Amino acid sequence: MTPQKTGLLDVQDVTKRYDSLTAVDHVSFTARPGEIIGYLGPNGSGKSTTVKMLVGLMPPSAGRILFNGVDIQEQLVDYKARVGYVPEEALVYPHLTGPEYLRMTGRLRSLPAGRLEQKIDSFLRLFGLDADYHTPLSSYSKGMRQKILLSAALLHSPTVIVLDEPTSGLDVGTALMLRAAIAGLASDGRIVFYTSHELETVEKVSTRVIILRNGTIVADDSAARLRELVQAPSLEDVFSQLAGQDDLQSMTGALLEAVRQ
Repeated sequence: MTPQKTGLLDVQDVTKRYDSLTAVDHVSFTARPGEIIGYLGPNGSGKSTTVKMLVGLMPPSAGRILFNGVDIQEQLVDYKARVGYVPEEALVYPHLTGPEYLRMTGRLRSLPAGRLEQKIDSFLRLFGLDADYHTPLSSYSKGMRQKILLSAALLHSPTVIVLDEPTSGLDVGTALMLRAAIAGLASDGRIVFYTSHELETVEKVSTRVIILRNGTIVADDSAARLRELVQAPSLEDVFSQLAGQDDLQSMTGALLEAVRQ
């Protein structure tokens, strides 16, 4: 099932506070159908908090997130049904097998039983997990669990796909397949939101890059345009300048000195 090419995800002046700490500070952007947005920032910049608000796990302290012009907090159940989410940490129910976990996920998404079993078989085969059909998730490697989470996120053909470090633990072949699949999913008219510390991958897969620093957006454009604007040869160099890590060389020197003492 291919989603209709309609629907904007509109983040309007969103702020998230934890007591006296402001994790996300007046962030605004609009994600359009077919866009792959790379969302970058150093640790503590507000990336994970933004992701949790985007998928409806927590409400903003101020501002709104709209989908199709309606605040997601007013249509939370319906909105979550259209979202596929791969969290940064591969937390699963360890006593379940891979198929059991996917079956549970599919039933929660109200997928018809026959179609669900077909999709489960397809995902297990594509990710090379069919030989582990009866193996509990507690015995899976990190990469295998990540494949199950990816399958669970895509099982219901979501309109909005949020991937938080999706290639963590994946083998090279699967990571390359995922990169190509993301482009195909976006061409269907889906919105893909992608966070990763692998800047080379973000540069290759994203149609647009947003860089966060101290909870605020410091850049929002294509990777090529950002390289041109700051006269940097790669997205990694752009990130180092805009995310406040331009003292990387001195920090590296200090680290080496501490090791050698």
